[in-house]
Parts: sequence; C-alpha cells; structure tokens
Amino acid sequence: MYTKRTLENYIDKATNQFPALLLIGARQVGKTTLLKHLSTDKRTYITLDDPDILNLAKNDPALFFKRFPPPLLIDEIQYAPELLPYIKILIDSNRQSGTFWLTGSQQFHLMKGVSESLAGRVGIINLLGLSKHEIMNKKQNYNSFLPTLDEIGKRDIINKKISLKELYQLIWRGSYPALYNSGNIDKELFYSSYIQTYIQRDVRDLAKVGDETAFLRFIKATAARTGGLLNMSDLARDADIAPNTAKSWLSILKTSGIIYLLEPYYTNVSKRLVKSPKLYFLDTGLCSYLTGWSSPETLELGAMSGAMLETWILIEILKSYWHNGKNGSFYYYRDKDSNEIDLLIEIDGTIYPIEFKKTASPRKEHIKHFHLLQKLNMPIGSGGVICLCDNYLPLEENIWSIPVSLI
Repeated sequence: MYTKRTLENYIDKATNQFPALLLIGARQVGKTTLLKHLSTDKRTYITLDDPDILNLAKNDPALFFKRFPPPLLIDEIQYAPELLPYIKILIDSNRQSGTFWLTGSQQFHLMKGVSESLAGRVGIINLLGLSKHEIMNKKQNYNSFLPTLDEIGKRDIINKKISLKELYQLIWRGSYPALYNSGNIDKELFYSSYIQTYIQRDVRDLAKVGDETAFLRFIKATAARTGGLLNMSDLARDADIAPNTAKSWLSILKTSGIIYLLEPYYTNVSKRLVKSPKLYFLDTGLCSYLTGWSSPETLELGAMSGAMLETWILIEILKSYWHNGKNGSFYYYRDKDSNEIDLLIEIDGTIYPIEFKKTASPRKEHIKHFHLLQKLNMPIGSGGVICLCDNYLPLEENIWSIPVSLI
C-alpha cells in the first residue's frame, strides 16, 4: 500500500533539471518506496544493503557500473562513497538529466562526499515522515505554511477539523509510513526494532560508541527535552556522560535525521538575545516511545503534552516546506528576560511570527511578545497562534488564531 507523497512533484522537477538526485532522510521515512514508485522500467534498482553488491561497489566501482549501467536508483549510497567519483565521470561524459537517483540515511559523511564529487551535478532533497496531510489522504497540492489570511483560507477549504483525541493519536503514533501501510503492525515492536537497527547501523558507522546502553540512555534524555532550550551540560549530566561525548552524540542524532535544532534569531542590533538552539525530535512517535508514554490518552494528560504538541506543529510546518522542495528560514526568538516567540519564518526579508499553544481559547496575551520584533528593524508580516480552536479568527490586525488542523 503506497501513500502519495507531496514531494513527488518536486522530484519530477529536480529529475528534469539535474543529472543526479539525492534523497536524504532518516531510516524508514519512505525514501526507497517513494523513488521506486516513481521509477520507470528503464531504471535499475540497486541496494547497497546487499553484501555482495556492496563489496563490488567498494572494491571495483568500474566493474560495478559495467554490470549495472545507468539509469540507476542506488539505495544507501553512504555505504559506498567510492562510487561517487565514477558517477561524476559518467555524468560528465553524458550530461543527461535524471541519470542517477540516490538515497542516503547519514548526511555528514554523505554530504562531504557529494560536495567533493558531485557539486553542481546533483539536486539534494530532504524527506521526513508522513505529514498530517499525507496521512489523511488529501490529494490536493499542499503549499508551504505561512500565517497569512490567504493561505489560512485555502487550507480551511481542504482540511477537516481534527479532535483532540485524533490529534494526540497522530502525535503518539508518529509519521513513519510503515505504521500506516499495514493495519497489523505493533507500534512498540516497530520502535524497539527501529532503535536497535539505528544504534547497530548508523551510530556505529558515524562514531565508535562502545557502550550502547549509555547511548540509549542519552537518546532517551534527549527525547525528554524536545521543545526545550538545548543545555549541553544538563543533558550530559542526566545521561551520565562527558559533555564532549554529549556534543558528539548530539551531532549523530542530527546527522542521521533524528533531531532538528531550531536556531535563535540573533542580530547585533540586540545583544540581549539568547544564542542557544531549541531541540526538537523529528518524529513525535519515536519521541513518545523513548519517553515511555503508553497511549495517546496518557500523553495528552501528561507532563510532556504541551512540548509534544509544539514539536508536532513545528515539524509539520517543516514538512510543508521540505516536501515542496523549499528550505525556508526558521528561527525562534528569546531574550535575556525570557520573552519568547516560538517560531519566526523569514521569507524575502519579512518575518512572520507564530506561537504554539495548547488551548482552545487563544487570547491577546499569547501574542504580547510580538511587538518586541520591532526593535529588529525588519518588515513584520502577519502572525498567528496555532492552537486547538475550531475556527480562524482575528486576535489583532494581521494576527490570527489558527486551528491546528490547518497546518
């Protein structure tokens, strides 16, 4: 069972523009399924998870391409970076668009090899798990989110309202396609196997982690901090590891698509702005599993209810950009007096402020910090409070209450 992905249209566009396309993302987000679905019979699928094929790719790349001539879909390209210089040679000898489709789960080593070998020849695309829009089987094109009246109105036409129970079911279950493509899959078993595979494959490839128990303790401590300011010393203390180890392991989580760091908006205009990033898990289902929430109901009633909702909203907004082939500029605002705005989206030099609130009755006090943006000397666009309300209504001029169903 295949779930239609928003990214399909952009992949077609990138394929027509670049000789090579690289689709990157965490394990199990659907990279291979998506590209295999879009492939024609002329494109050969090769997976480097196959030990014999991997051995050939690493030890005799020239023979590899004689045995498997393009057009190709090469899965898990990070396992054989030796192929990249040969891909460059083949591209330069025949500048035909769409010759190579590549997937990868580890961005650091992979991107280093790509930048050295395929600069200017490859379109790089990020894939996250299923969006709410994709899970609910909407067929219309889904634009990148902005808190403008025009965009909110368009979304109101094509989206149905979502109950609190349905919302936390989505948050608790997560966004990995395997959880939706089979009605019989056990969520606990899925995430348990996912963590074991992740630690045994990606973590060992990216760093020499001798104590897997310590790394599991670290990733659980990280999950408990989703939606919060990153404090490396506190994280290291709670995981019972050295601060340098925590910093190294955190980079592994980021590199392998497990977490996202939202950077603060910082400018020399104001020296009082906080410089630490905020930490978010890229999948709330995995985060719920790691933090021990046994059901959507206990999660909604628990201490992490608000932080998990904030995480889910932010990642849904990220998906609306990345799955349309746009990077976007995302920040949060916080000053030394703890005045905070959850999200700033910067588009064409204009800042759009957004607050996330677990409330069905948004009030003007929820946007009281928006006026602080005036000191940045930047154009300020419309803003909003994304919350549990049923309808979008004005809070002030150009500032709206936005139902969570409309992101």
